[in-house]
Amino acid sequence: MVSSPPPNEDGAKPAYGATTEWLRNEGAACDVVLSSRVRLARNLAAHRFVPQSDRTQRQQVVSLSQQAISEIGSCVWIDIHRTNDLEKQLFVERQLMSRQHARGKLAGGIGGPDEPRGLAVSLPDERVAIMVNEEDHLRIQCMRSGLALSEALAAADTLDDELEARLEFAFSPRFGYLTACPTNVGTGARFSVMLHLPGLKLLGDIDKVKRAAEDMSLAVRGFYGEGSKAIGDFYQVSNQTTLGKTEQVLLQELERDIIPRVMDYERHARRTLFEKRKSTTQDRIMRSVGLAKYVQLISTEEAMEHLSMIRLGAAIGMLNGSSMQAVNKLFLLVQPGHLQHRAGHALTQHERRVERAAVLREYLRDVG
Repeated sequence: MVSSPPPNEDGAKPAYGATTEWLRNEGAACDVVLSSRVRLARNLAAHRFVPQSDRTQRQQVVSLSQQAISEIGSCVWIDIHRTNDLEKQLFVERQLMSRQHARGKLAGGIGGPDEPRGLAVSLPDERVAIMVNEEDHLRIQCMRSGLALSEALAAADTLDDELEARLEFAFSPRFGYLTACPTNVGTGARFSVMLHLPGLKLLGDIDKVKRAAEDMSLAVRGFYGEGSKAIGDFYQVSNQTTLGKTEQVLLQELERDIIPRVMDYERHARRTLFEKRKSTTQDRIMRSVGLAKYVQLISTEEAMEHLSMIRLGAAIGMLNGSSMQAVNKLFLLVQPGHLQHRAGHALTQHERRVERAAVLREYLRDVG
């Protein structure tokens, strides 16, 4: 049987049947922007960075961080090295931690499933997640639905101040916050947004966006960030460097300039599709609806592609009985970990395809 993730002292744990912050479909520009995230990389002074430390030193970092986080009192603490693989997968799918953190593998191949590390999550909103002993000692993440980088940054700065009042961070007057990876030195801040860009993808213009982003020193990644591909027409756009620019400059470039331009491109692409390729576009959307309502077997990637088309149909008001919020929830529920949690036991790949099809039929039976 699949066990539930370990609760905190009060018995709280994530509600895996519910949606999470980045899929609530609320906030500005949520037709294109699913979520905004601010991540701060921090390391403890007088402690070796994670890749250069030994197991005893990494355990000390876990103990110090857990104590500081517990004093703040806004997050549930989870010992990741004591959770099973399915539980870790659920956290990854909910964007609460990285795949690297789930595996416990560090630079140079050291570490493994029992590597000392932790995760702190704010409940029930899941807006805050703190990874301990990933690439850096602390990775502080604040998430908001829609285009809300300013709000996410304010929350991250508040939490950063609370932690820094209890922990001494590695800081250089010349370089700023010191991090394991040189590209994070300075503010240690990464700003990212999750974009749904089916219009640009259908028009064949998505590569232009990628090239333009790279020219502006931005990273374009897939659904699960670094090392993942863009399934379901979802793309994460983030800054690549943090040295030499303040948090406010980085934020303004993304929130007020770059992302609004991408949003305009996507909305223009959607209008073009329904003005010049209306029958073809409607056919693609309705084929996805029909398949989702009657499919018996389906893979994760195929489900995401069809849900992307259904979300496009919901966004332009083409479909009855469907909302973008409901479709957003399905992006989570069709993932392998959530399917197995729903079933209450481990599933083979074939069984997951059957269960995934059942979820689609259940949630989309009235869409049309």
